[in-house]
Amino acid sequence: MKIHFVILLLFFFIQIISAQNKNICFTIDDLPVVSYGMNDTAFQRKLMDGIINSLKKHNIPAIGFVNERKLYSNDSVNKFQVSLLEKWLDNNLELGNHTFSHPDYNKVSFADFAQDVLKGELISKQILAERYKSLKYFRHPFLHIGNTKEKYDSLTNFLKSINYKIAPVTIDNEDYVFAVAYKRAKEKNDFTLAAKIGGDYITYMEKKLHFFENQSQKLFGKNINQILLMHASWLNSNYIDSLAIMLKKNGYNFISMDETLKDELYQTEITKFGNWGISWLDIWALSQGKKGDFFKDDPPTPDYIKKLAQ
Repeated sequence: MKIHFVILLLFFFIQIISAQNKNICFTIDDLPVVSYGMNDTAFQRKLMDGIINSLKKHNIPAIGFVNERKLYSNDSVNKFQVSLLEKWLDNNLELGNHTFSHPDYNKVSFADFAQDVLKGELISKQILAERYKSLKYFRHPFLHIGNTKEKYDSLTNFLKSINYKIAPVTIDNEDYVFAVAYKRAKEKNDFTLAAKIGGDYITYMEKKLHFFENQSQKLFGKNINQILLMHASWLNSNYIDSLAIMLKKNGYNFISMDETLKDELYQTEITKFGNWGISWLDIWALSQGKKGDFFKDDPPTPDYIKKLAQ
């Protein structure tokens, strides 16, 4: 009887340790906000407040990636847009560089792209320095890392030379498609449809979570520290709270980008290149020669969402 009791305790102990080892980093692209043309400052402030308040509620050390083009109006600095980033920082959240104008590295030269990276750090560096912080991370627009080895190496070496670390993504998804559908439902005051979209978004994100957990297990025999990609949209302003609850239910802890990248698997070599913008787990799989069936069962975005977002 005692042996059975000890075995039972050991089982629960292992389950607890396993849950503690499931970690995820929240990354939010296209700061200050993705407004989809809704430029009212009160709306945008409420959108940002919704994101920040949900992150604070769940003690999520998120990082937001900035397109600094959004910080200008008619070539002058837009102080309101900058104030949104300042509020982000004043709530102990981190900022990264997402370029100035969100160019597609597959379609522009390395020289032009590098200039856009440098142009995209000016204001962020200033407001970070005022808070004794620095800009450390870079996120590729469209997740396009370079469609040839030469372009990949050129950009990677350039980023290292100016003291940036690359911020990968492991849980890629189409939250932006849900966001457009949600915005259109809300604009029509179709609150029933908006609620359905929000609920289906959380279900979709949970399926994506399980899919990429499985991909990590198949590649590495363990679940990597995951990095979730989202955008600073109205949808996420209203549903990060639900998303965090879902992730906690699945046993996840929320960690910073610094802590995430301590996972040695992020040093896995990339040897395959193409026009794709995909999860690093998929890039590593392609680099290891995985094909076909390895990538099946990736949860699709529901057809009605894609139709609403057209």
